[in-house]
Amino acid sequence: MTTLDETDLEILRLLVEDARRPYSDIAERVDRSAPTVSDRIDRLREIGVVRRFTVDLDRSTFTEGAEVLVELELEPAAGDRIAEGLAAVDAVEHVLTTADARLFAVATVRPERVRSMLANAIDLSRVESLRVHLLEDRVWSPHVGDADLALECDECGSTVTGGGHSLELDGRRYHFCCPVCRSRFEERYASLSESA
Repeated sequence: MTTLDETDLEILRLLVEDARRPYSDIAERVDRSAPTVSDRIDRLREIGVVRRFTVDLDRSTFTEGAEVLVELELEPAAGDRIAEGLAAVDAVEHVLTTADARLFAVATVRPERVRSMLANAIDLSRVESLRVHLLEDRVWSPHVGDADLALECDECGSTVTGGGHSLELDGRRYHFCCPVCRSRFEERYASLSESA
């Protein structure tokens, strides 16, 4: 496991500005070769710092409706299923869940169709309250800053340092502070998978 250096941070800043920026342009700006930049981006994806490259769409230009913020207060333990159901709806762009069992979704839909959109996507009986806010404007402004890589061990919760280990199971990457934690996690994961 390695840590983020200034070159990694600058690559991230450049990708945040424009995720379609060619590796050759990034390489020139960070004074490295394009293959080195490609390797670094692959490593950032491998350790989970970069999850995906995406497009910021203005849905109002091609979708009928208005941009709304849907606020749901949920039954305890209903959040994951509700979030997955909403995320699968074409009109929904962002889904956020909070620790206090609330969920927020940004969608482009005709305001009178919000309830039917929700009814088709989720179990409304798990929703304790629903509010819809018409959005006037929003700003998406991701920043890298001077952050340190601070992965948390998926077994014990300690900070994963330069000597850490990673493991991919069922398409998800897990990080560990030491081989003992990795082994414990693998054993528990195997046991849970067998009993499921």
